[in-house]
Amino acid sequence: MNRRAHSLMATCLLAICAIATMRGVSVAAEHYPNHTIKIVVPVPPGPLLDVIPRIVAEKLSANWNVAVIIENRPGAAQNLGAEAVARSEPDGYTLLASPPGPLAVSGHLRSKLDFDPDALVPVSLMVKLPTVLVVNPKIPASNLQELLAYAKANPGKITFGSPGTGSTPHLAMERLMQAAGVRLVHVPYQGMAPAMNDLIGGHIDTMIDLYGNVAGNSKDGRLRLLAVTTPARLQQEPSVPTIAEAVPGFVHEEWFAIVAPPKTPANIAGKLSAAIAEILAMPDVAARLSDLAAVPVGATPEETTAFIKAESSRWKQLIDTTGFKIN
Repeated sequence: MNRRAHSLMATCLLAICAIATMRGVSVAAEHYPNHTIKIVVPVPPGPLLDVIPRIVAEKLSANWNVAVIIENRPGAAQNLGAEAVARSEPDGYTLLASPPGPLAVSGHLRSKLDFDPDALVPVSLMVKLPTVLVVNPKIPASNLQELLAYAKANPGKITFGSPGTGSTPHLAMERLMQAAGVRLVHVPYQGMAPAMNDLIGGHIDTMIDLYGNVAGNSKDGRLRLLAVTTPARLQQEPSVPTIAEAVPGFVHEEWFAIVAPPKTPANIAGKLSAAIAEILAMPDVAARLSDLAAVPVGATPEETTAFIKAESSRWKQLIDTTGFKIN
């Protein structure tokens, strides 16, 4: 057999393999799902970032008549759970419900990661979550301008908490300090709950956190709500100004996306995305999310890809500007 014949045979075999693979993917998607789906959440049980995936999992299980379980895998600044999903089979049965950190921040912040954020397959942008700036009432500031003036008059004395070095609340505060020309002392915690406890107890002075996490404490006077970080004022707090009203251009929002392991077929991602969008549009789900101050989105895989890419670029610019890195 001559070289040309060998080449033709190899081409035919590759084409047959490709067709077989495509048919296999199509069959897999047609019968998907037919057993338990696991959604990995890279935070401990309890906070909003754990509650929201559970709402979706509950409805997904009922709609598809399969078990949909939540597995909490906190650690390594939320990267542990992302790493576990990145190493899973690309069959749609292991998913990651992720805040921005692992998807749009860690790759720019850390010199080494044990997974490639860009290789994960976006499925859906589930929700956006407004955040706010709060202080302990002992701080003599009734608005953001007064807090910034107090910080300038007392350099190095005002402390702020975060759920960890390199977390998005930490970086958002770094951005605010840079824009406003003030320096506060960062106090990192192992999660938002202990940081919140210390803020209420007066052991730290201020923090950026999800509105849904602090609303009750601000209403009962244990915390003072100074500003919201969203582009516009919140419907729930119309009298509270945005940070951008005092520091032009400042915007910060948290969000939660569903992604799948690398090489997950597009039709499986699409099927999941459509199902999640349908769930988020349900009146009872919308009502539950509204109670949590979460805004449902339900984006397509293509829209989610574009959104994460834009967020990644935004965080990279901040990290490059501040020079803040974690080895």
